Amino acid sequence: MADIRGFRGFRYDLGQVGSLSDVVAPPYDVVDAAFQKQLYDKSPYNAIRLELTKDEPGDTESENRYTRAANTLREWIAGNVLLQDTSRALYIYEQTFTAEGQEYTRRGIFARVRLEPFGKGQIYAHEQTMSGPKADRLKLYQATGFNISPIFGLYPDRDGEVARVIEPFTLKNPPIVAKDHLGVINRLWTITDSHTISTLIGLMGPKPVYIADGHHRYETGVKYLEEKKAAGEVADDEAAPNFTLMMLVGMADPGLIILPTHRLISGLDSVPSDVLEKVLADHFDIVERTGTDAKAAWDHIQMDGSQSAIGFGTVSDGKWFVAKLRDTKVMAEVAPEQSEEWRGLGVSILHKLVIDRLIQEKLGGAPLCRYVHLLNEVTDAVAAKACQIAVLVPPATMDHVEQIAGHLEKMPAKSTYFYPKLLTGMVFNSLKRD
Repeated sequence: MADIRGFRGFRYDLGQVGSLSDVVAPPYDVVDAAFQKQLYDKSPYNAIRLELTKDEPGDTESENRYTRAANTLREWIAGNVLLQDTSRALYIYEQTFTAEGQEYTRRGIFARVRLEPFGKGQIYAHEQTMSGPKADRLKLYQATGFNISPIFGLYPDRDGEVARVIEPFTLKNPPIVAKDHLGVINRLWTITDSHTISTLIGLMGPKPVYIADGHHRYETGVKYLEEKKAAGEVADDEAAPNFTLMMLVGMADPGLIILPTHRLISGLDSVPSDVLEKVLADHFDIVERTGTDAKAAWDHIQMDGSQSAIGFGTVSDGKWFVAKLRDTKVMAEVAPEQSEEWRGLGVSILHKLVIDRLIQEKLGGAPLCRYVHLLNEVTDAVAAKACQIAVLVPPATMDHVEQIAGHLEKMPAKSTYFYPKLLTGMVFNSLKRD
């Protein structure tokens, strides 16, 4: 059973910092140096100063961006820029956004969730992690003793029982609102009613949790807890380091969407359309050729609705076609160690069969992938000749996440993109005190 708790979050005093829109920031993994500077310039209290502090010349082991983040955090708390709520609470977090021309609203709750290693409880991962980001986040945890940004978790709620409990709170009280750089409207309500909190904890306790985004931060939380236990700094099972800050969204929430992650393949010689068709011919049928129209290819993939229809654009001649895997049995040959669900993913078919086998065997080269999510990003890259082959891949579904994570498998890299990202700065969680 996942152990969900209310907590006394730290939040900005808007009387001191002004608009919440000026102080929130995206998570560290989508902020480049130019955007970091924009956020720094936006407000002296912007959360990027904690989440992704600037490097400075002369940084050392004892004076660096992590220690600066910790100093800034202490100053903000001492100066009441950040105030800790007086009562334990759960926080409703709602995001209204537009994706590919359609408006959505996604709603969930911020809670403390008890940490447990993947595979040893009811919290499941679906993506591989890398050592670099985990080392970076661990240094931030060690320096600040805080969860600066939340992890994004999903839970099954097909009957909407959790959603029905939190709905009245969004109607009774005005939210705190922030608009981010993408135009996403972020709203926050606080639930302090003990009966409601107990009801929500009871409803969610039996449910498994699947990590949607924030795998590195989750594993970092487990590592941080291990370190604190080894140092004798975890008094009991209720101590703050046992938990992590998580945003929990029901898997049936109408605003929970997974955007596709398309691939731009470079590192090859020029590949015209007829050559690529021959490369694929042993295992794929060409089901539609759309000339120079990438959108028509994407429309076909969406109408098909399967994971085995993939769109290919060849930059040298600007042509597009849709190819469909003829027989899925070949995936058992190229990925025998994986489950049938894993082998059926479009990204698995693309990487294991097309890139790793067919392209390598018949074209050679050293294919490299860049990842984008929107169709216009793909067409812009093709127009700029920024790759040799552009690939339109169907998005994974919530069922794929649940099934594959439930097998304790990890999806291929960049299989899912849960849009939009959760903002940093809506609420912070202390790993030192409650």
